[in-house]
Formats: sequence, C-alpha cells, structure tokens
Amino acid sequence: MAEVSARRRLGRTAVEVTELGFGGASIGELFVRVSEGDAQATIAAAWDAGIRYFDTAPWYGRGLSELRTGAGLRDHPRDEYALSTKVGRYLRPASAEGFDGSPWTGGAPNEVVFDYTYDGIMRSVEQSRLRLAITRFDVAFIHDLDGLYFDEPTWKAHFHDLTTSGWRALDELRSSGQIRAIGAGINDLGLIPRFLDALDMDAFLVAMPYTLLDQEILDREFPACAERGVGIVVGAVFASGILAEGPVPGAKYAYADASEAILEKTRRIAAVCERHGVPLAAAALQFPLGHPIVASVIPGAFSAAQETRNVAAFGHVIPADLWSELKHEGLLRADAPVPA
Repeated sequence: MAEVSARRRLGRTAVEVTELGFGGASIGELFVRVSEGDAQATIAAAWDAGIRYFDTAPWYGRGLSELRTGAGLRDHPRDEYALSTKVGRYLRPASAEGFDGSPWTGGAPNEVVFDYTYDGIMRSVEQSRLRLAITRFDVAFIHDLDGLYFDEPTWKAHFHDLTTSGWRALDELRSSGQIRAIGAGINDLGLIPRFLDALDMDAFLVAMPYTLLDQEILDREFPACAERGVGIVVGAVFASGILAEGPVPGAKYAYADASEAILEKTRRIAAVCERHGVPLAAAALQFPLGHPIVASVIPGAFSAAQETRNVAAFGHVIPADLWSELKHEGLLRADAPVPA
C-alpha cells in the first residue's frame, strides 16, 4: 500500500518531496468556482493526511492559487514541507473593461505577461514571494515554454531569452539558496532533450505525457533524465480528468473533450481495474511512481472531500496482476515500470 507521507529525493538534488503531493491549479478555480473556505479546507485536508509537497504557480487563477497556498501553509514550520512555484510569467492588473479570465472560471483579475529574461524571472519570483508570504522555494519550474502556447519561432525567441538572460537569474537564485532546484514544466514530447542539451536542469514537471493513457515519454525523455540524475514530478495524473471520472460524457483529456478513441481506451482500462477491484483513479495515481526517477504525483482538488478521495485512492492496494493484465491487453507498454 502506498504511504502518503513517504518521501523521495527529487533527482540528484537535496529536495525531498512526499510521493503524493498537492497540485494547486484547482484552487485557482480552473474548472469550478472555489470559495476561500473550501480552498483552505482542501489544503488542510492534504496536510492532515501527511502530504508535505505543495505546487502552485502565478498562472493558476492568475495569482489566486499562490495567495491561497501561502495562507494555507502560513502556520506550518517552513522546514516541514517542500514548495514549488513557476517562473516565466508575471502578472499586472487587468483593465476594467473586456477582461477575459479564461481558462479560469474565476481567479484574480490580472493579465499575464510572458517573460523569460533575467528581469522577467526576478520579477516573477518577487511577486510570488509577496503572494505566498514565503521567501524560499524548493523548486522553481520554468513554466509553459512549449507548443501549447507558442509557435516554433516564438518558442525559439523565448528560449533564447531564457538561455542568454533568464538562466542567469535562476542560477543566482539557486546558488544563493533562495531556490534549491531548477526545473521546467513540460506539456509536449520532444522538449526535454532541448532543455537538457542547453541547461543544467534539476527536474521536470511532466503535465501530460506520462499517464495510464500515454507512455511515449519512455522512448527518449525519461532515459535522458535518468542518465543525468534529473528528477520527475508528474502533474496531470488524471489526464485532465478522464482517469478520475472515468469515460463519462463530457470527460476531459488533455484540457479538451476526450475523443472517442480515448474514451474507448479508458473504458478498457477501467474494465481491467474493475475486474481486480481497483478504482480507476487509484491505478492512475499510483502508476507513475513505478518509475524510479518519478519522485511525486501532484493531483489537484477543490474540496476537502475530493482531497480525501485522492488520499484514499493513493492508499488503495493494487495487485500485481492488474498491471500484468493491462500489459497483456496492450493497454500499457510492456516496458513501463509499475509499482511493486
């Protein structure tokens, strides 16, 4: 049975994170409105369960998630938990007319400015410190420098800013102990080698490419990380929701409505799980931790009840035969490491 409070080291760094962490996007009101009381109750439920790794970002709720995460952690000793946030965006107040806060259902009325330069990253870090009321971060993840937001020419321009300017800020922050590790949040396959070739990375936060539905990252990216001692945090273990809710109408996959092919594959995975008496969400949560370079999974939650369900799923006993049947049915790669 997986233990919520069990810790793993993040790659070659000295940062230790609990195997089950807390992802802060949901309390930034990604899909539904979340009251302040519910947000704080959710963080408290995670803490009470033994979770000691919390991840947030300026982008989540356009500042709201950091405000709520800082409030939820304020009374806890700083050396008892690990905290990560993101860089690459800073915020400024939105104009009163015509503000579009999407994709956030609510969130704060701030506009986002992408900036991967020295000044942009320092500005982002300073703003995060003010919102969180916490001065030291364990990990700073370079956020969303990928094809989800930029075409190739724009990506190259931002990556040039990062390598020639912004990295100096991150290296100064790491050298001075203000951050303990530097990572990057990745949505797309093929980007990890580009980061590794150019920069001294400590970790990656993989948002989509390693779930029960997708394991292509095992071909190149994970072996390259393992060779260099780079750690992995897996963010979207439920693949935007379908692996938590199941293949129901309107289920989300990769931040959009799931295709019929994904719905059918999920139905088949869910049927195997049912035969072994295992909730689909439990298999989805525990699967990534079978890989030795994965240090933590960080599902989100927007209520204490939802967080409690995540904790219960994480602790559910999964028989080895379930993983064997998924591989036999061609639903899981034969070379995918699975939990013991």
